Amino acid sequence: MTKAAKILIVDDEEEIRGLIGLYLRNQGFQVVMAKDGSQTIAQLKQEKPDLIVLDIVLPDTDGVELCRRIREHSDIPIIYLSCKREAEDIITGLDTGGDDYMTKPFDPMVLVSRVKANLRRAAVGQKRDKEDMLITCGELQANLQSLEVLVKGEFIDLFAKERQLLLFLLQNQNQVFSAEQLHKQVWGWDSFSDERTVMVHISNLRKKIESDSAAHKYIHTVRGFGYKFCLDV
Repeated sequence: MTKAAKILIVDDEEEIRGLIGLYLRNQGFQVVMAKDGSQTIAQLKQEKPDLIVLDIVLPDTDGVELCRRIREHSDIPIIYLSCKREAEDIITGLDTGGDDYMTKPFDPMVLVSRVKANLRRAAVGQKRDKEDMLITCGELQANLQSLEVLVKGEFIDLFAKERQLLLFLLQNQNQVFSAEQLHKQVWGWDSFSDERTVMVHISNLRKKIESDSAAHKYIHTVRGFGYKFCLDV
């Protein structure tokens, strides 16, 4: 029997934690809770959840900063839950390493659907062949088993979505994809984010893997169409 996924709900409002927990338990999930940043870190270490529903406004820290700290050592899927609705806030949250973003007030069943979708994508990303699978392109090397990315032999620290985006482009070199197609492949149709998120992640990837991010040695913009990965020699 498959073990039920464990969800960590982080929100300073007890009523919201209880509501989300009720719906998730009704769908067969295990639920643990935290009301602030310090409890979140403790629960991560003790409970080892499979996904976090994270409020941005917490009494002892900012949720975005908390996500940044979590991303230093974990790729666990994180869904932001926030009263902040501006595009800038959403992009900042996703750019920091969040996988999805929902605004309050919210439909609990939609949140449950987002939880399921992000868990599915995480499972697909983790399922790899046992044999070592390497893709090398110029000075860049990616291991499809360990998901490690190196440039000139140095490990590159990537957020989960940056890594997924890069690996997809690497596995489909010289093919042009629109921002919409890349968004569907990496974030899925049911994600709150949009094509602007792809542009942000492409920009950040270039800064991390290119010696000159303006030169576009690896990820090229095809005007009017989208992006493609190829080695510019």
